Amino acid sequence: MDHTLPIDAVTPQVIDALRSQGRVVLQAPPGAGKTTRIPLAMLKAQVTQGKILMLEPRRLAARAAAERMAHTLGEKLGATVGYRIRGEAKVGSDTRIEVVTEGILTRMLQDNADLPGIGAVIFDEFHERSLNADLGLALCLEVAGALRDDLLLVAMSATLDADPIAQVMNAPIVTSEGRSFDVTPHWMDRPAPARQRFEDSVAGQVHQALSETNGSVLVFLPGEGEIRRVNGLLGDQVPSDCTIAPLFGAMDFAAQRRAIAPATTGRKIVLATSIAETSLTIPDITVVVDGGRSRRARFDPPSGMSRLVTERVTRAEATQRAGRAGRVKPGDCYKVWTKGEDGALAAYPPAEIEAGDLTAFALELAVWGAHPQDLAFVTPPHEGRLQEAQAVLKMLQALDAKGRITDHGHALAQFPLHPRLAHMLVRAGAQAAELAALLSERDILRGVSVDLTHRTQALRDANRFGNAVNRGALERVKQEAKRLRKNAKNAPDMSLGEMAALAYPDRIGLRRKGDAPRFVLSGGKGAICPEGDGLGNHRLIVATDLDGDPREAKIRQAVALADHDLRRLFHKQIAWENACVWSRRDGRVLTRQQERFGSLVLEDRAWGDAPPDDIARAMLDGVKQLGLRTNAKAKRFIARCLLMKGVNADFPDFCEDHLLETLEDWLLPHLNGVKTTADWKAFDITPALKARLDWGQTQALDRAVPGQFTTPLNRNIPIDYSDAQPKISLRLQEVFGVTRHPVVGGHPLQVTLLSPAQRPIQVTTDLPGFWTGSYSDVRKDMRAQYPKHPWPEDPTQADPTLRANRKK
Repeated sequence: MDHTLPIDAVTPQVIDALRSQGRVVLQAPPGAGKTTRIPLAMLKAQVTQGKILMLEPRRLAARAAAERMAHTLGEKLGATVGYRIRGEAKVGSDTRIEVVTEGILTRMLQDNADLPGIGAVIFDEFHERSLNADLGLALCLEVAGALRDDLLLVAMSATLDADPIAQVMNAPIVTSEGRSFDVTPHWMDRPAPARQRFEDSVAGQVHQALSETNGSVLVFLPGEGEIRRVNGLLGDQVPSDCTIAPLFGAMDFAAQRRAIAPATTGRKIVLATSIAETSLTIPDITVVVDGGRSRRARFDPPSGMSRLVTERVTRAEATQRAGRAGRVKPGDCYKVWTKGEDGALAAYPPAEIEAGDLTAFALELAVWGAHPQDLAFVTPPHEGRLQEAQAVLKMLQALDAKGRITDHGHALAQFPLHPRLAHMLVRAGAQAAELAALLSERDILRGVSVDLTHRTQALRDANRFGNAVNRGALERVKQEAKRLRKNAKNAPDMSLGEMAALAYPDRIGLRRKGDAPRFVLSGGKGAICPEGDGLGNHRLIVATDLDGDPREAKIRQAVALADHDLRRLFHKQIAWENACVWSRRDGRVLTRQQERFGSLVLEDRAWGDAPPDDIARAMLDGVKQLGLRTNAKAKRFIARCLLMKGVNADFPDFCEDHLLETLEDWLLPHLNGVKTTADWKAFDITPALKARLDWGQTQALDRAVPGQFTTPLNRNIPIDYSDAQPKISLRLQEVFGVTRHPVVGGHPLQVTLLSPAQRPIQVTTDLPGFWTGSYSDVRKDMRAQYPKHPWPEDPTQADPTLRANRKK
């Protein structure tokens, strides 16, 4: 082998762990040499007689790693060391080390679970936590436990957070300290102005780095677009001895190799994506300019798939990027953010299983025939989001009603595509290859109509759209379409709209009435087309990309769909339904017969003989909107029942929230003939409320919380329950002789005592206390005002009366 690398010091520990335990977690910083040294060391030590499979997260890294190992052995690629990536392979019959991209392992496992001929699997750069790597490790652990106890497993991580991986694998951790020189950080003095473009800020830092340092420069940018714009800004503004080299995943391999090769003369400025963080070694770099942004996969509800989104880097990513400047000697790292902003960075990037689209993941689990809880995941998938993914697969007929894989699901899993697009390709055949490639890639047109038709036209005549075309994306779409055609079968001709509808049956939009180009989608959401866009005039569309607004999403890409195409594709899902619904706008129950596809009403007509029970059920929605509308009588009854609930916890609940929640139980039988807002306003709900109580409950209510108070003269006075305190009013003389204060619902009744002229004299909740207390003063006043009425000195011994004294 060539010169010594830091990983060589711990390689014996790795080999020993594999021989004794069959698995190991290797923790080593970027540049330690783990990617190229460990597989060769395993081969030399003959820890397995089978092939060594090493997974890389990126195609460039897979090629570069294989090439480097082959060079170390003095061989050509495809001899002892080879690689296999999507659409390309260099392996031979004597290949013992095969470097593959992560998705290939999943396919190998699904095709032959016992991995025949494979003796060891190495997960390189596992800290990046892609879905494919997480799934591949979980499947390999199950295979090793059930079928292949001889299968060796190695997880290699560049971060310091290796414990969770080791726990899942039940494996020891071997740590390499690496070798690096000090890197001096340089932060911006102040945040970039709000109006300054990101690319301008980066270019400014590059110029500063060039003026203050001497080495070659590695600039981290989030994606191809930013790389091209910064390249344009730097242009001929850099010193004449500087060569600018872009580096991103979609470049052809020859251009990528030129970018990572050492500079032959002068200085090199490599404009790279995060591909250069850990997977690749670029010689003679001593300066890093970190743009502070990273692009990663996130589930994107607008597109129904994962999309690459731009986010702030994490501290772990920033540390790895800076470390690239200290590989060969002390270096410098220029950060496009201030020192004060450094503390706000998250510690680690989230695993893709936490933030990405789980649809393809759920499909692979179904093909494997396992539930997530059956497998060992470093981070288990979120149950709710997994169920959403399974719902999409059922919609695509990839899973049956019980969640089991179908034959169609097996067919979808064979394509390296999102299941939506794989479904389209299987059903529509080779003619859908272009559309599948278009929908997999970023938009190839900028600033033109949202109509997908223009994108297919651009594939045939890009010059027609001038500078609106993203040439890089266009070429990638063409290459991907060509590859997909080879594996797709022929099918009857379909329109672009039909094919899009196959992928997005939940995004078929029907134009609403009115001038604005608003659509209701078959999945139930709303969407709006940009004003003036011709696509907004169509009755039916398929929205393939939305902006994600939860109320009314803006359409970013869509295509028109003919009515007869919809009916031909989904005739089994289109059906006439009788509908009784409450209309908030009309304030009434509408009875209609509708031809529906999901949430779309394709045809609508009156339903004249709708059953009364259906109308009543629809009216319940009206009641929920309008509220209970209780009259005075109903309010008194409810108040009594609420008091009773305080006395007896088993008594039925009459609080408003509970009444609204249980409308179907108590109100529905009484709603015959009620179908409008006016009907409801005139409706007395008191009988329906009373019907909630059986005979025994009614009797108990009347005893404990009566509706009226019977005076000593057998006069019935309604009890006022409008406030928290029940109350009555009556003439003072009518309660002569009462020595115990009346109680309702466990509470003393508030009694307002009136004069013979019906004017309030005293309010009390303690009649005995009143007799012994302030009654004597009241008696003096009343005798003076009403001398003809009895005012006995001891009212507790007097008889109640409403009469004046008899004349003598």
